[in-house]
Amino acid sequence: MPKLRAEQLQTALKKNIAPVYFISGDEELIVHESCDAIRKAARLQGFSERELHHTDAGFSWDELYNSANALSLFAEKKIIEIRIHNGKPGDAGSKALVEYCANPSEDNLLLLVSPKIDSRSQKSKWFQAIENTGVTVQVWPVTLQQMPRWVDQRMKAASMNASTEAIDILCAKTEGNLLAAVQEIEKLKLLSNDGMVDAQLMTASVMDSARYDIFGLVDKAIYGDNRAAAESLHGLRGEGTEPLTLLWALTREIRNLYCIKEGMERGENFDAAARRNGIWDKRKPVVKNALHRLKIKDLQVLLKKAALADRTTKGAASGDVWNILLDITLGLASVSVLSDRTQKMELKT
Repeated sequence: MPKLRAEQLQTALKKNIAPVYFISGDEELIVHESCDAIRKAARLQGFSERELHHTDAGFSWDELYNSANALSLFAEKKIIEIRIHNGKPGDAGSKALVEYCANPSEDNLLLLVSPKIDSRSQKSKWFQAIENTGVTVQVWPVTLQQMPRWVDQRMKAASMNASTEAIDILCAKTEGNLLAAVQEIEKLKLLSNDGMVDAQLMTASVMDSARYDIFGLVDKAIYGDNRAAAESLHGLRGEGTEPLTLLWALTREIRNLYCIKEGMERGENFDAAARRNGIWDKRKPVVKNALHRLKIKDLQVLLKKAALADRTTKGAASGDVWNILLDITLGLASVSVLSDRTQKMELKT
């Protein structure tokens, strides 16, 4: 079956549902939307149950066998969703995926979600088994050069037309952050009476920010301003911000820092690594400063905490997601989450 780009997925889903989907990439928003599209199409085809698994320390690939072979009380079709957090299923996972793909059940849809995988993994037996049986979708980051076209398409999908100047203003404001751009477009739907967005309206929209904005929180954390970052997080919670929205923004920033740091440890210079990860020139100094403070193992810990927060928001793990978000925020600001100081900052319910 085919390899698809994310923008081709909706059309493909209208034609037929594959037994297996593998969605990979580090652009959190597009990965999330791709998974949502698959779930929605599957529900229309009678896949009314959903099981979610995470390949963390307590996970066994026997759960795939058990889920695939378990009979539903109401004989309903189900989606088996597995999030492979490091993009590598390991020996047990490789064997399980090859065996599953050799004989997929028509009553199950297997949805695998992973960060970006390397070329070596794409040549593996488990990945080739998925390609032969199902559909793979590699989500590529939207580059700074592609951003204006992406914004224009999003505006049109929201039944709005924006001038070239207005699009440029939004791109400059959001600096390649897709989630921020989507939020601004949603706000413009309320501000625009006739669906037309000019430079004046766009400027008014992007300047009319909430007192506590998500990307201000991220910037404060990267600057190392832990007190202001914690205050912003508390303010966003008070304004009713969805935890998952905050998690997207924080995870995106941590992944960028991790990828740049990893590139630099391989000998790549900072400017090249930053450019490859879509960092705008005016943000380079603060990103560089953050990388001086954060070691790669710190960023790995933060990514694990982000995975825990994701599971917590979906009910797959116990705990207070807001305190996990606080841990992540202060960790990004290079403050030990085990310190007394952090405990005193704990968010009030």
